[in-house]
Amino acid sequence: MKKALTIIVLLIIVFLFGGSLYYLYQKNQESPEVFKTERASKETIIKKTVATGTLIPREEVEVKPNISGIVDKLLVKPGDTVQVGDLVAQLKVVPNINNLNSAKNQLRQAKINLNNEKKIFNRQKELFEKGVISANDYDLAQNSFANAEQNVLAAEENFEIIQTGTSKDAGNAATTEIKARISGMVLSVPIKVGNQVIEANNFNEGTTIATIAKVDDMIFEGKVDESEVGKIKENLPLEITVGAIENTTFDAVLDYIAPQGIEENGAVQFEIEGSLKETKGIFIRAGLSANASIILEKQEDVLAIKEALVQFDKETKAPFVEVEVGDQKFERRDIELGLSDGINVQIKSGIDENDNIKVWNKVEEPISQGRRRR
Repeated sequence: MKKALTIIVLLIIVFLFGGSLYYLYQKNQESPEVFKTERASKETIIKKTVATGTLIPREEVEVKPNISGIVDKLLVKPGDTVQVGDLVAQLKVVPNINNLNSAKNQLRQAKINLNNEKKIFNRQKELFEKGVISANDYDLAQNSFANAEQNVLAAEENFEIIQTGTSKDAGNAATTEIKARISGMVLSVPIKVGNQVIEANNFNEGTTIATIAKVDDMIFEGKVDESEVGKIKENLPLEITVGAIENTTFDAVLDYIAPQGIEENGAVQFEIEGSLKETKGIFIRAGLSANASIILEKQEDVLAIKEALVQFDKETKAPFVEVEVGDQKFERRDIELGLSDGINVQIKSGIDENDNIKVWNKVEEPISQGRRRR
């Protein structure tokens, strides 16, 4: 029994020893890990933040009537280009019957009073010429006659306004002809022929007949988060990209940052505005969604490497890279970092363009579109 147990123990020891030898043999047969290298290159590094918004005209005017009435003619449609003073629409005034009758009665009464004052004035004039009455009495009669004439004119003008919506003396103050107040493009015409429109006054904003804007002078209007607003300032350059216009970037300048934020969905947002320098001959439609890259800092044609090549000392946190000095032999080089855009980082000192830098941080190849992860 003891002999059999001894044999079993010896066999186990031999098996384990043989397995260890085989493992070590296989380990020695594996090829050593080969590290790839990359070199620094000249890059333009831009540090920026992105704001979302829309492109709108800087100057946009709503054309409103200064009298109420019915739209009789519409002479423009969206997309038309107009100049200052061009006719946009023509109104037809539908008078109120009660007001019209009242104005007629006032006019008749004013004419009756005028005839009476005229007779009195003529009598007083004859008496004054004969020396029967004083000059003061004559002046009073003359003044009453003049007031009666003025009352008739006022009643006639009031009747004309109620009947037609305007008068000869009113000029452009109230007219049925609605004209463009700025030169530009008609963006919208929210009414149709036959619609009733209300005048703009202190108590009513009035009915919009058309919206006209200068589409050749566009601005970006967007919002930035409170975490980013402290990084930006006025006059910073912007790069505007529009989803509807592919492969085109518009240059702009940041003009305005709101002094007060607005809370939206639990986050505080600040409004910003930027002026487009030029549209490059491309027609930009008002209201297009756009993204503005606000350039916080920019370094052109500087020595840079990928951030993935940079290592940091565990104790001092100082940045360094490993530079190849022989076949798969590397040495540490301390470096001074500059501006980073999250992918590339500027190298101020420590290496040059001829150094081969060890790729120590392996990045898995992205899965191709033809393959699906299971």
